[in-house]
This record gives sequence, structure tokens and C-alpha cells, in this order.
Amino acid sequence: MIKDFVAIVVCILTAYLVAIAASVEGVFLYGAPVVLLCAGVSFFVHWIIAIPSLIVSSEKYFDFTGMIATLLVVSTAILALLNSGQQASSRSTIVAIFVSLWTLRLGTFLYKRIVQSGEDKRFKDIKKSLPRFLMAWTLSALWVFLTTVNAITIIALNPQEPLGTFFIIGGILWILGFAFEAVADWQKKNFSEFPENRDKFITQGLWSISRHPNYFGEIVLWTGIAIISLPLLSSWQLITLVSPLFVFILLTKISGLPFLEDKAEKKWGNDKNYIEYKNKTPVLTPFFGKNNN
Repeated sequence: MIKDFVAIVVCILTAYLVAIAASVEGVFLYGAPVVLLCAGVSFFVHWIIAIPSLIVSSEKYFDFTGMIATLLVVSTAILALLNSGQQASSRSTIVAIFVSLWTLRLGTFLYKRIVQSGEDKRFKDIKKSLPRFLMAWTLSALWVFLTTVNAITIIALNPQEPLGTFFIIGGILWILGFAFEAVADWQKKNFSEFPENRDKFITQGLWSISRHPNYFGEIVLWTGIAIISLPLLSSWQLITLVSPLFVFILLTKISGLPFLEDKAEKKWGNDKNYIEYKNKTPVLTPFFGKNNN
């Protein structure tokens, strides 16, 4: 219990320090610096929706909450910009659209999936403990903020100069990553809808070149946002480049690959077809890193 509450405090402190470091002069809303306010919005939304979820011990709205928080964080950044008397630049507007499109697609996809399946197995043990479950919601609030803080800073800086090379490269990467993630999710969803594929692993489409192509796409699209920000950031604002790094670590070391790889190993570890698939298919990056675990 104490460990969970310490983790909650660490999440809040981390968000606060990053928000202060990423401050953008002259952009305030209700007297608060925009980046700090966005951090507060993420935690507030998560805790409010967590209350009934904790009471009934349900994770049904967990991922949906992340989507709502992300949309409100982006809206807060835009509102603060307009409130400061500025007109949103094309770069700020496009980045806001990028993040909104990403969260709307992923959020609705994950929500439909949990409604259909009835549960998220990641929370099977977590939700049995109230402090641990609250910590999971708080960690999600930190995830939303750290994932979007780079984009929020771009919006708040609101550069008016022409888009330039960094934007073009970053924008292309974002589009490629978004498409990769969306197509991978669509392919797996279609595969699982056929009764004959029940309890089978997918090796078709993008899943033939990566065991987790959706995660690869996610990392690439946030890297694209980071590249867009490179010529704009100065001093401590460079800390916002933690966004793609945080996504990478979270997906490859904490809640993504380790959980799914372990689950697959327990389910198909003795299946010769799975062993062959695993040996010839990279765990993340297509065509690179054969049989990495």
C-alpha cells in the first residue's frame, strides 16, 4: 500500500517538474502556465473518472479516460493560446489535429475492444487492491501528460515561420507511424473475428514483418512529433523530448511487450509454428532484430 502511494506522489512530482521545465512565456489560462495546467487537467480527469471505477472495481473506462484526457489537454493548450491573444499557427493547428486524430482512433478502438471482451487482463490482479488500482489511474494520467507534453509545447510556442524541413520530415514520420498502427490494429481485429482463428496468433499483413507492428507505429508517430519540435525548443524545454523516449520505454520495457510476449510464450511456447514465427519475425522493428526477446 505504501509503495503505491509513493508511486502516486512520484507521478505527480514528475509531471510538475517536467511542466515547470517546459514553461512557455506569455501563454497562461486562468493565471496558470499552459503546460502546468495541461498536466493538472490530465490528473483531474483521470481521478474524477477513477472514483466510480474504483468503487465498482472496473477498468472498462480506463483507456477511454486516456482519450478524453488527451483531447482536453490539447483543447486546453489551444484555448490558452487563443486566450493570450494569439492566432494558432499552421504548425500548432496541425500538431493539435495529429494528436487528436491519434487519440480518437486509439481510444475508440480500445474502448470497443474492452466492451466486446468484457475485461482487460492487465488489471486482473491490479484492481483487487484499491491503492494499486488508483496508482494505475495516476500512472495513466502521467502517461497522457508525458506523451503529449512535446506536442503541447509546440502548440504553446506557436511558431509563425514557414513549416520547413523538420516539419516535413516529422509530419511524414507521423503519418507513416499512424498508418502503421491503425492498419496493424485493423488487421488483428479482423483476424480475431473469424471463429476458426480463436486462440491462434496472427502472422498476416504487418504482423508478418513485426510481432508488434502497432507498437512500432506508435513509437514512430511520436518520434515524428519530436522531430517537428527540434528547431523550436530551447533550454529546459528540451526535456519535452522525453515524449517518444517515454513511449518507447513504456511499450518495450513496462506494460507492452513484456506482458504480451510473456502471455504468448505461456500460450504458444510449445507450438512449433509459433516458435518458427518468433524466430524469423522481429519483435518490434520490421526487418531488423531477428529473434530478439
